[in-house]
Amino acid sequence: MAKQNVAEQFVDILARAGVKRLYGVVGDSLNPVVDAVRRNAAIDWIHVRHEETAAFAAGAEAQITGRLAACAGSCGPGNLHLINGLYDAHRSMAPVLALASHIPSGEIGLGYFQETHPDQLFRECSHYSELVSNPKQMPRLLHTAIQHAVGRGGVSVVSLPGDIADQPAPERTAATALVTSRPTVRPGDEEIDRLVRMIDAADKVTLFCGSGTAGAHAEVMEFAGKIKSPVGHALRGKEWIQYDNPYDVGMSGLLGYGAAYEATHECDLLILLGTDFPYNAFLPDDVRIVQIDVRPEHLGRRSRLDLAVWGDVRETLRCVIPRVWAKEDRSFLDRMLKKHSDALEGVVKAYTRKVEKHVPIHPEYVASVLDELADDDAVFTVDTGMCNVWAARYISPNGRRRVIGSFSHGSMANALPMAIGAQFTDRRRQVVSMSGDGGFTMLMGDFLTLVQYDLPVKVVLFNNSSLSMVELEMLVAGLPSYGTTNKNPDFSAVARACGAYGVRVEKPKQLAGALKDAFRHKGPALVDIVTDPNALSIPPKISAEMVTGFALSASKMVLDGGVGRMVQMARSNLRNVPRP
Repeated sequence: MAKQNVAEQFVDILARAGVKRLYGVVGDSLNPVVDAVRRNAAIDWIHVRHEETAAFAAGAEAQITGRLAACAGSCGPGNLHLINGLYDAHRSMAPVLALASHIPSGEIGLGYFQETHPDQLFRECSHYSELVSNPKQMPRLLHTAIQHAVGRGGVSVVSLPGDIADQPAPERTAATALVTSRPTVRPGDEEIDRLVRMIDAADKVTLFCGSGTAGAHAEVMEFAGKIKSPVGHALRGKEWIQYDNPYDVGMSGLLGYGAAYEATHECDLLILLGTDFPYNAFLPDDVRIVQIDVRPEHLGRRSRLDLAVWGDVRETLRCVIPRVWAKEDRSFLDRMLKKHSDALEGVVKAYTRKVEKHVPIHPEYVASVLDELADDDAVFTVDTGMCNVWAARYISPNGRRRVIGSFSHGSMANALPMAIGAQFTDRRRQVVSMSGDGGFTMLMGDFLTLVQYDLPVKVVLFNNSSLSMVELEMLVAGLPSYGTTNKNPDFSAVARACGAYGVRVEKPKQLAGALKDAFRHKGPALVDIVTDPNALSIPPKISAEMVTGFALSASKMVLDGGVGRMVQMARSNLRNVPRP
């Protein structure tokens, strides 16, 4: 049997760790690895047009599957392009292994052509970033990188010089056991006892949920029902906790709606469940706060805590639910449900009133129609900016849909690349990229990746010819908008020129039919929808501190941004409130 080289050994280890694809752009220092992938039936090379896309796609695949995903970049500029997508994956706790190929090992430190130091450059956006300097070192170093990415949830980076990748591997490595999933973490009995005592002593408890409630929907609902607690959520908690939730009071934060803000401020005890909610201006400072999180470094970094509980949300609640006393008084819960329903009723007309005549089209109306027509198990990838607002307020979770975006890192241009990674996991599942024209054009070259692989991603383009979120930030600061206007082509014509399905929508009556036709099309499709650039959004409660870095029109030219089908859920929950 021919002796393996280091690149072949590297690819074998990735395949044993469950990696199905390696996203990247080929280049000289990467050639040994790409050739090893070509000859390995267990793993595919996915050729994208920009390495940033490769990292975003790998991060999205990891978020959809929960398994390790991988990307690669050639030496110097090639792997530098990975960094933005890797930051996003790391902050989203997506297990991603990045291969940063490197200049010849004998030239490192001598100012060689394309020289950078990737083992140092990627340290801030990874749990582990190391350089392979010897063929004997590679298997153990790669194993360690995989354990970090999967075990801690985030990015690991392996820097591999091209000449070392091409050298003979010293020996075939034994099939070493690798971490492929993360364990659950149960708090100690002392913390559970303290938490139970605090809950029993409180008259009004509110739960505020983040992405750490994934897999814990049943436990959160049982817990809320027992202690008569309103349940609010952050944006990353929406898909896990809002559906089938009779205690829902909406979302807090910059994109918030409903009564979540009031519920978190008017309680006696606020319990933060699996959330690293970054906007401390929206959190109270005069109530008792408990935080439960599997990542101990998250505990207390956003707000003062009365109790920090290190543990998995589901396992912690399973310990707590049998021990707490059931509360009988639901007056606080019912009052918050009423406030939530009233708040939603007050804005629902923003996207239903005269929409058939409004040109340019209300983006809220686009999002609401998209929500109604999309599959029940669709994956939505969402561009940063106003698309975040429309997804937060209109896309209805149901336990099967997924909504992913650059919600922690806040990068432009993430939706299309993430859709690529999501679609590769299952070609039969509907994947919808909710793209803004600014984000789409930033990495528009990778629309060609959809065509090249015949990926049936549906790009729904909210085309308002502006960087509207940035424009709002300028207005907040008292500045005239400048440099925010995009001169755009007919994107549907561009899509057709690329070999995809493309249609342009300029009138509301055309919208539903255009979306249905695009969804029926078997390959990639783009729906270019000309939307109103004056459709803005504000959070439900605003202070001067909250405005910094966010969108608020000084002239108050605001459409309050309805809430889609959420108003029906709020009405239903309110009907369940017992009457005296």
